[in-house]
Amino acid sequence: MLSMLSLVVPCYNEAASLQRLYAETVEATAGLSQEFELILVNDGSRDNTLDVARQLADHDPRVRVLSFSRNFGKEPAMLAGLRAARGDAVAIMDADLQHPPQLLRDMVGVLDRGEADQVVARRSRDGDSKVRTFFSRMFYKVVNGMVDVELTDGVGDFRVMSRRAVDALLQLGEQNRFSKGLFSWIGYPTVMLSYKNVLRDAGESSWTFKALVNYGIDGVVSFNQKPLRAVFIIGVAAIVASLLYLVWLLVGWLISGVQTPGYLTTITAVTLFSGVQLISLAIIAEYIGRIYLEVKGRPHYIIAESINDPADPAVTALDHPATNAQLERGGHA
Repeated sequence: MLSMLSLVVPCYNEAASLQRLYAETVEATAGLSQEFELILVNDGSRDNTLDVARQLADHDPRVRVLSFSRNFGKEPAMLAGLRAARGDAVAIMDADLQHPPQLLRDMVGVLDRGEADQVVARRSRDGDSKVRTFFSRMFYKVVNGMVDVELTDGVGDFRVMSRRAVDALLQLGEQNRFSKGLFSWIGYPTVMLSYKNVLRDAGESSWTFKALVNYGIDGVVSFNQKPLRAVFIIGVAAIVASLLYLVWLLVGWLISGVQTPGYLTTITAVTLFSGVQLISLAIIAEYIGRIYLEVKGRPHYIIAESINDPADPAVTALDHPATNAQLERGGHA
C-alpha cells in the first residue's frame, strides 16, 4: 500500500462541481494509501470556487488549497500542485468530473504493483463534435511528425505518477510548458487505461476553439525546433523554384523571342514569395517571443492564499476525514 496519495486538481470557475468532486474522490481513493491529500489549485476563478474550496478545507484537513493572485493558466496550476504534492504517488485530474474519479482505483493499483511509473487514462471521442474530433486528430498527426516524443490521441493530463516521475518532471523549469510533451519526454514505463468519454458535470468549459488552436500552436513551437528547420527548407525550395522559373523564361525567349510580360505570372510570384516570407518571419517571431519570456525568468505563478499548508504548525493530522453531516452543517458556498 502507498504511504501517501496526492491528488492535484486545477480549478477555474468550478464551484458547481467541487462538492461532488470531493465526495467522489474521497470515496474512490479510500483504502488506496495510508494517507491522502487533495490539492485544489484555484487558478484565479471568477465565481465562488475559492469559497467552496475553503469550506472543504475547513471540514477536512486533507484538503489543501492553493489560490493564485490571478488567472495564470492550467499549466502553471498543474505545476503548483505538483510542487506542493508530498505523496509517493501523485495523480492529476480535472475538476469538471470528465475524468472519472472511480478510475483512480485501477490506475493507482497498476502503479502500486510496480508495473509502471506513469499510468495514463485515455478517453474515447464519444460526445465530441465531428469538427473537434477532426481537428484533434489532425493536431496529433502534425505534432507527432515534428516532435521527438510520441503523443497519443485521447491522452490528456489525467494520470497517476510515481514519486521519481514527478521529481523528474519538476526538474524541467522552462517557462513555456507543454505538459503533454513533458510527460512523454521524461520517459519511464507507462501503462495506458482506456475509458469512455464523460460529458462535463456542470458549468461551461473554458476551452474554446480559439484556445485549442493556441494550445496546438504552443505544442508545436514550445517543444521542438523543427519549424525553424522547415523555414530553411521552404526558403531553399523557393529559391530553387525561382531558378527553374528563370530557366523556363530564358528557354522561352530563345525559342520564341521576346514575349509580352505576363501580369498574372508576376502577381502570382510576388504574392507567393511574400507569403513565404511572412510565414517564415512569424515562425521565427514565435521562437523569439518564447526566448524573451525565458530570459525574463518570471515565476510561473503567484500564490495569494494557501490553506492547510503542512508547513503551518496550526495544521493538524491529515487523516481526519470530513463527514457528509459536517459538510451539511457547514453550509454550501
